[in-house]
Amino acid sequence: MKLFCEELRAPKNPKLDKINPDETFKISRTKAEARLEYNKNLLGHLGYKLYAEGKRSVLIVLQAMDTAGKDGVIRHVLTGLNPQGVKTTSFKVPTPIEAAHDFLWRVHMATPAVGEIGVFNRSHYEDVLVQRVRKIVPEKVWKQRYNQINEFEELLAENRTTIVKFFLHISKGEQAKRIRDRIKDDEKNWKFSKSDLEERKLWEDYMAAYETALDKCNADHAPWYIIPSNKKWFRNLATSEILVETLTKMDPKIPDPIPDLDKIKVE
Repeated sequence: MKLFCEELRAPKNPKLDKINPDETFKISRTKAEARLEYNKNLLGHLGYKLYAEGKRSVLIVLQAMDTAGKDGVIRHVLTGLNPQGVKTTSFKVPTPIEAAHDFLWRVHMATPAVGEIGVFNRSHYEDVLVQRVRKIVPEKVWKQRYNQINEFEELLAENRTTIVKFFLHISKGEQAKRIRDRIKDDEKNWKFSKSDLEERKLWEDYMAAYETALDKCNADHAPWYIIPSNKKWFRNLATSEILVETLTKMDPKIPDPIPDLDKIKVE
């Protein structure tokens, strides 16, 4: 399935209204779900070797509009990983202490150590998305941040962190359906906030902001993938395929045993 992984790489100057969030590349749900189980087991094995090797790290960035499935990817794709080697960080409104520093300060502290897989549920990209759309900072400020983000990600890559970034792409109609479902479901309506509806009114502005971020911050060492996410099962398959491909290319190794291990006797 490598072909569709390559096709999901964000193109130059992407136009999100031209990218189909219902795309499944003619893969059936049954085949996708079986492949996902295989991928989860493989990710668990690769993650174990990365942790044992203790020399490199992986950073997974999840960005999306509300209801697109950031939590779903964490829950359904990364469940095979050993929690000991995984660090998940959700970025919310900056605290007063965080706001007193540069916008990358809190982000850098959350990056994974060697041997770890770090997951950002939202990320430093909020500072060129929400901050831009909501006009929280002046245009001059958020325009500078693309270069600052690129330099930050280059720093991480040069220091043994492999970065993979996912934009979970859903349609406005699918988001409306999922919001209605949340309101009706007693186990999910805690996720609903009236602010979700206010953000929804700014859909086109957010799409423009995402297009800029996807275009300006899409280096080979920190690639963006646009994941069609109207079908949750395809979203899960696609992200798992890309992660398997990423970790397989890294080829982490179990360290060699200590010398003369066969001579050691445990009394």
